[in-house]
Amino acid sequence: MDVSLPDAVPLRSNPDRREAMMAKAQELEASFLAEMLGHAGLGEARETFGGGHGEDQFTSFLKEEQAKLMVQRGGIGLAELIFKSMTRAEDAK
Repeated sequence: MDVSLPDAVPLRSNPDRREAMMAKAQELEASFLAEMLGHAGLGEARETFGGGHGEDQFTSFLKEEQAKLMVQRGGIGLAELIFKSMTRAEDAK
């Protein structure tokens, strides 16, 4: 999902731009959470009754979807921090 941000439009007067920036911040938080879920052991192969190669191949999709759901339900606050940082930088221009 690529959301292009229009240039030369003040952020304060453009709610579409703010929405696009928040979507990108949430996407970044979801990517971070998916990576952390992997490091926490989500999707590791089981000793018994595992799904074999198919399970291994689709584990990344599971982690990504779970991370997206976590962000939709409030996440860890990373998206909000990123968004605030982006808006401060944008407003300073």
